[in-house]
Amino acid sequence: MATDHRPTLAAVARAAGVSLKTASRVMNDEPHVAPRTRERVRSVARDLGFRRNAAAADLARGGSAPLVGFVTADIANHFYASIADGMERALRGSGHQLITASSDEDPARERRLTEALLERRVAALVVAPTGDDHRYLAHEVRHGPPLVLVDRPAAGIDADTVVIDNAGGVRQAVDHLVAHGHRQIGLVTDHGHLWTARERRLAFVRAMAEHDLLVPDRWIRDGAHDAAAAQRLVTGLLDDPAPPTALLTSNNRITAGALRALHARRAAGGDVPALVGFDDLELADLLGVTVVAYDMAEIGRQAASLALERTVDPTLPARLRTVATRLVARGSGEHRSGA
Repeated sequence: MATDHRPTLAAVARAAGVSLKTASRVMNDEPHVAPRTRERVRSVARDLGFRRNAAAADLARGGSAPLVGFVTADIANHFYASIADGMERALRGSGHQLITASSDEDPARERRLTEALLERRVAALVVAPTGDDHRYLAHEVRHGPPLVLVDRPAAGIDADTVVIDNAGGVRQAVDHLVAHGHRQIGLVTDHGHLWTARERRLAFVRAMAEHDLLVPDRWIRDGAHDAAAAQRLVTGLLDDPAPPTALLTSNNRITAGALRALHARRAAGGDVPALVGFDDLELADLLGVTVVAYDMAEIGRQAASLALERTVDPTLPARLRTVATRLVARGSGEHRSGA
């Protein structure tokens, strides 16, 4: 295991027989250095294994590091990975690089990560908000680097935000199930303190009311924050004396858990409800899962666009961009229970 520290610029200057200022000019590609001296310094730097600290150089000149920080809610979720991919691709042409960290839906961890990235003078910050109070970022909105919120707005501040058309997507799902003869529709959703879960639940109740359909409280199950919890909640819903004939699952993790519960019920010879999932998921096309889909990477592209625009004009008013949804019918949302 290597124990030597990386050589400093001072070590390069000593080995090359030049002043620290001359070595700095060479490594930062500044003018007024003789070609032979420049080559000698670079040769010594290569031999010693010296690597320039670009971030420190940017900060020393009074600028920010060419990095964009992204605080996700769950780095393991394909949804956030797709947002990061869209953002990274959109940033390539600007010379910025993306660094990502996960809050794990923990508001305290989100704040620590956010403040750590700001201390490192990132050029822009993108956050998937978890907590219910983001007033600690108010100063950054006014005086800091560009701040963009994704998937959920932040409470207590007015900042650039990119969200999904949650209400439109839920309405598409309910309309689709009703068009296929379903009147008893249940919802399985995430923790109620999350903005997206609240929005999708409210949209579900409203969409059902538009069809003059009531939803018993027992047909709405929340707290499905991962696939295992979703599987338990869906199993419990299917065990209801009068279970719904169709289900809407409000995100990709919940859909994955629901599929396991439905598979177990089918294997036991029981009837399974129709299913529509909000968010597409891997292999959904092969499994025949009907979903409310949208371009996940587009959220990242829009976030990068908002951040870059604000670096040019910090006085822009806060903007909201909404990514459209579409229903993709693949079979699971088109059958009747017991069919």
